[in-house]
Amino acid sequence: MPTYRRSRTLRAGEERVFEYLADVHNLPRYFDRMTSAEPAGGDTVEVTAEVHGETERGEAWFRVDRTARRIQWGSEGDNDYAGMLDLRADQDRTIVDIELRTEHAAADEIDQSLDTTLDHIQQQIEAGPSQDESS
Repeated sequence: MPTYRRSRTLRAGEERVFEYLADVHNLPRYFDRMTSAEPAGGDTVEVTAEVHGETERGEAWFRVDRTARRIQWGSEGDNDYAGMLDLRADQDRTIVDIELRTEHAAADEIDQSLDTTLDHIQQQIEAGPSQDESS
């Protein structure tokens, strides 16, 4: 299965970035096509996404490793894919590495999706907490 990688340095502390990314409810804020994500017990998450003009609903897994500062997610079956976000502190900045493994999309589409995800993360984090996040 091909692996795609991207990296971005954010102007924010590692703890703040990690807590934001580790919150399941924030997934639709940074994954472009995702419209909802709700915990469903254990590491299972019920997700809804808009994919090529169609609404798709399903289950995915979402795992947070606070010690390693790593977040992993994926889905099996027809949507077989897996991804990972790793965070590294760099003084007052945080380096976010994102990786995705899938066979179900063109390489340029995956690369664009990863860049868009990192764009959203950067915009959300560097803009500071919003009213939605603090409530």
